[in-house]
Amino acid sequence: MEQWITEIMDAYGYLGILLLIALENLFPPIPSEVILTFGGFMTTTTDLTIWGVILFATAGSVIGAICLYGIGRLLSAERLESIVVRYGKVLRLKPEDIQKAQAWFDKYGAWAVFLGRLIPLVRSLISIPAGSAKMNLLPFFILTTIGSLIWNIALVYVGAAVGSSWDTIVHYMDIYSNIVYVLLAMCMAAIGFLYIRKRLVKNNGH
Repeated sequence: MEQWITEIMDAYGYLGILLLIALENLFPPIPSEVILTFGGFMTTTTDLTIWGVILFATAGSVIGAICLYGIGRLLSAERLESIVVRYGKVLRLKPEDIQKAQAWFDKYGAWAVFLGRLIPLVRSLISIPAGSAKMNLLPFFILTTIGSLIWNIALVYVGAAVGSSWDTIVHYMDIYSNIVYVLLAMCMAAIGFLYIRKRLVKNNGH
């Protein structure tokens, strides 16, 4: 997949970056880490500029996020999970991925849209519970833009700084992603345990 991504960016420049980042939001397994760090590297070998890459990447992020926000407004969580169960292999998603994003939004509310943009996988899917909750579009747009901008600035500048070693950063981002997934799973397990314990205490009280 990395070769396919870099070939598109080589061929189409800014528009390729915008398209790939928009797709990354719609299909989270497409790694934004590869797109952004390679985009940063390209600024050292082509006419692309750092801020050009950042702005087109941010535009792609917002476009993809708004599409998922719209899906969230149209479909219930149960319907989305049934779609993922049916087409999960094609989408490369699991029902648990939707549940993680929902739990994140339930915990942090509107701020989850901003914070979620800094967390792998959640950064894309957080738009769905925001849409399901009928979050106002303007704050959603603003928080999504700011969160995406921070993520994009960090990775593009890192890619420009490390030059041809950009793929090394992708390796470390994979490690970061795996750690985040484990922590999210632990948080969900803790929330489930506390909920069950609360119900048991309540039932015993009666």
